[in-house]
Amino acid sequence: MRKNYKLKTDDKEELNITLYSATEEISDKFLFFVHGFKGFKDWGFGPYIGDYFAQNGFTAILFNFSHNGVPGNSTEFTELEKFSENTFSREISELNKLIDAAKSGFFERTIPKEIGIIGHSRGGAISLLTAHQRDDINSIALWATVSNLDRYSERQKEVWRKKGVFEVLNQRTKQVMRLGIGLLEDLEKNKDSSLNIKKAINSIKIPIFIGHGEQDLAVKIQEAEELYDWSKKEITEFLKISSTGHTFDMVHPHEKTNEKFEYLLSKTLLFFKRNFY
Repeated sequence: MRKNYKLKTDDKEELNITLYSATEEISDKFLFFVHGFKGFKDWGFGPYIGDYFAQNGFTAILFNFSHNGVPGNSTEFTELEKFSENTFSREISELNKLIDAAKSGFFERTIPKEIGIIGHSRGGAISLLTAHQRDDINSIALWATVSNLDRYSERQKEVWRKKGVFEVLNQRTKQVMRLGIGLLEDLEKNKDSSLNIKKAINSIKIPIFIGHGEQDLAVKIQEAEELYDWSKKEITEFLKISSTGHTFDMVHPHEKTNEKFEYLLSKTLLFFKRNFY
């Protein structure tokens, strides 16, 4: 079963959500998938992993952040103005809102008994920072995840402040996408507190799975190694996958799966099955 939902945030924005379940009666084991920068719930492997975890006994929840630039259940970046107004703290707030809604029975009046999160790239950082604020997350998987949200040079920040925007090219769509000054202000205000990944992973007390491609050019394998170094080793698994990159050789639009991605999925599944009661 696939079913779409809309959830209003506290500031009247909207989260577009797709629930995946193997049956009409959904499982009380919930997995939330958190997309990354320039990502969206229906990108490439999104629906595939929703079905995969649903068929393996979970209720899988995929969603779009309100300011990811992709409206509704679309797969096109047509809300670039909203994209430019996004912040890290907004994404953390929205993920918290979604989890709170699930716990109140928003999805088919089912209260989750166990909650896990899978985050990809920047979505992994948002997942980790959100889990650090809560005491109801069972375990978390970090795929190709950044170890630091402050990825901009002082020169770039200087230009950013002067122009009010920082421009990035979407290599897939060839769109120039702008980041507003609010993102930089959020980062500078909160980089030592609510946006500090090192502090979060160092103090978090739930099992963590780190999966990373050794040929990742967008987020180098060294960032995964940093995350592992900062983590509690007794509750952290680290999987390096050779000869694959940032999206584990999966593309958009989705074409087919591959051996590397299936390996990541199988290891992630075992991780959650082992850590869910």
